[in-house]
Amino acid sequence: MMQLRPYQQQAVDAVYDFLRTRDDNPCVVIPTAGGKTPVMATICRDAVQLWNVRVLILAHVRELLEQAAEKLHLAAPDLPVGIYSAGLKRRDLGYAVTIAGIQSIYEKACDIGPVDLVIVDEAHLIPPDGEGMYRTFLADARKVNPRLRVIGMTATPFRMKSGTICAPENILNATCFEIGVRELIVQGFLCPLRTKAGSQRPDYDQLHVRGGEYIAGEVEDLMDEDKLVLSACREIIEHTQERKSVLIFASGVRHGQHICRVMSERHQVECGFVCGETLPFERDSLLKRFRDGALKYLCNVNVLTTGFDAPNIDCVALVRPTLSPGLYYQMVGRGFRLHPSKTDCLVLDFGGNVLRHGPVDQLRVVGNGVNGNGEAPAKECPQCHAIIAAGYANCPECGHEFPDRTHRKHDATASSEGILSDQTTRTEHDVTDVFYSVHIKRGAPPDAPRTMRVDYRVGFNDYVSEWVCFEHSGFARQKAEQWWTRRSNEPVPSSADEAVELADAGALTPTSAITVERKAGEKFDRVVAYRLGDKPPRLDSEEGLSEEISVVENEEVPF
Repeated sequence: MMQLRPYQQQAVDAVYDFLRTRDDNPCVVIPTAGGKTPVMATICRDAVQLWNVRVLILAHVRELLEQAAEKLHLAAPDLPVGIYSAGLKRRDLGYAVTIAGIQSIYEKACDIGPVDLVIVDEAHLIPPDGEGMYRTFLADARKVNPRLRVIGMTATPFRMKSGTICAPENILNATCFEIGVRELIVQGFLCPLRTKAGSQRPDYDQLHVRGGEYIAGEVEDLMDEDKLVLSACREIIEHTQERKSVLIFASGVRHGQHICRVMSERHQVECGFVCGETLPFERDSLLKRFRDGALKYLCNVNVLTTGFDAPNIDCVALVRPTLSPGLYYQMVGRGFRLHPSKTDCLVLDFGGNVLRHGPVDQLRVVGNGVNGNGEAPAKECPQCHAIIAAGYANCPECGHEFPDRTHRKHDATASSEGILSDQTTRTEHDVTDVFYSVHIKRGAPPDAPRTMRVDYRVGFNDYVSEWVCFEHSGFARQKAEQWWTRRSNEPVPSSADEAVELADAGALTPTSAITVERKAGEKFDRVVAYRLGDKPPRLDSEEGLSEEISVVENEEVPF
């Protein structure tokens, strides 16, 4: 007999108390890898052996069906269990406990016969309204047995668009037991997590939303840019030298294949690939090699978010953004399980998900399913890229001291972007080259002030730009004067042309690094700090000022 952990026994007791004292349907919330199956197995065993009732377990993916059958056998070996699943080529009927795939059974309630108790695994997948498969099946099952009760099991009791899955009008009506990620980590039942952000920042503002989630095709186009894939793969390799099993979530099939190709050709490592079209025998072979440790890197598209059990995973790489807190949680949750080979799990976030949703033990979902207003739940260390809870004054990874933000309280506004407007990250980049040019705003009148555009090269083909306004007046001119005097012994230029001539002639100090600030909701990044060398000596009168000046036109300028 399987020995339940204390919180698992509390969950079982809470279910029984709910069923005895209420007429509606309860939900149990236990984190991914926290052990929902032993709770489910205990309820099944008691239902059959103590109360002589029939139980049906509903799940939506093959792995969950197989896991439930295996763990039910371990927990209650004398319990008669059947499986009803087209994918597993089983049509077992007449068992005390039947584990069924919802896709196979949703129109077969009459074939199954009277059922007293339905347990829904991953209950957040029950649709909130309409004639979804779960509702179709349960409506028919109640015609056979009007006294049918339903128990939901989930790690994420909310949906993207409609918020909590428990409500008077829903299939599940109230949460009877809940325990959080942080509690189970502290108690030693879940693996500790560490998080780092990618150095590249895709422009998520250009993505559109449909049905509460980014449009899939746009996400893939954005994330499949060559420089983003190259950067992500390079950082995955760098951060996983000491890791053993790395699960990668891609934004689409083309994107995932691109990642695998770069991992193989540039880094000479094998990276398996699984998507919805992968043939079953190939998928099973890859997953077995990954679980056994023979395959270190495995990339997938939308197939290993739920029900995939590989305790050896010690790194999860999110190379896709999502607006769904549930999907974000399910992806990260693949690394929650304990395993002798690991002391923690590293989450590499290339999709801005941790800053968007907060740490997985502090997900805040209210009303329509989106994070509520208030302080950003997480922040990124500009020095080591660790993503940590917002309350830290010093980064626990590298010791970086964050500036006191109390003086910025007045930044909060009543706009719909309340939580986004204060999500600011700062990242320092080494500068390998600097280019200067005269900038003319496209469509501007001939007498409009021009600026000097400065392009800092911070990667193989990655640049950060800023504009210095020598021809403007007022505050913009004052800033330009301060910018110039920090870098040069020459008099401040009066025009953009003169500034570029002097810069190209060597009048400016070299820049070895810049710190770039990105604020969610703003289109342009800002350069907010510099590492500068010594100022060069004064130039000889006219020497070196005859080189051709390049003129750059740009449709938009960030001022």
